[in-house]
Amino acid sequence: MDKKHANERLLLACLSTLGCMALSVWAAPAKAHPHVFIDGGVDFEFSEDQTLTSLKVTWLYDEFETLYILASNNLSLNDAGELDEPDRLKLEQKFSEWPEDFDGSAHLSFDGHSVPLKWPDDPHVQLIDGRIEAVFTRDLEKPMPLSGAAAEVAFYESTYFFAFKIANTPQLMGSSDTCVAEVIPFNPDPDNASLLAKLAMLSREEIPAEENVGQLFADRIALRCG
Repeated sequence: MDKKHANERLLLACLSTLGCMALSVWAAPAKAHPHVFIDGGVDFEFSEDQTLTSLKVTWLYDEFETLYILASNNLSLNDAGELDEPDRLKLEQKFSEWPEDFDGSAHLSFDGHSVPLKWPDDPHVQLIDGRIEAVFTRDLEKPMPLSGAAAEVAFYESTYFFAFKIANTPQLMGSSDTCVAEVIPFNPDPDNASLLAKLAMLSREEIPAEENVGQLFADRIALRCG
């Protein structure tokens, strides 16, 4: 059985037996920080003269968090293992209601200084191979000319409850002919091994004592324009 059909059968079985919550807890040990794993990435939208105007952010949830989200919203899959359009739209609406402490996952900086981004907009949600994918836009508060300059995006959540990984090749859209984007993956080393072991002992209800600890384990994208 291939992975796609295995995921579909797992989702259907879980949703039909109301066992999603128990399955999610069973699959993720109580002491295992981070607790949610998301693949995804960041694309860049430019206007004229290599001016960066917005980021398009993609999240692809792990299979068990997908089960939890579907069950929490009383959603079920159809016979084809997909979401019917009314259910997809209901889920999309949920992704328009961000909590007040949402920190975005895509942290843009220029010369070491944080660049303000607007609230997430234009969400699109779908089910891909048994996993929820959410795509949304973060406009810059002020468009930023990058001709002859460089910026960086760090892909993380501050408490490291969510572990984000850049799995998608960054796309450059618009006036970006001389721009390049390079993914710089996080590489564990002995200096952060002890902290990772300490974090792994936290339950879902506990918050790390280290402020903004997620940035220490972030994949990054270096963006340069000639």
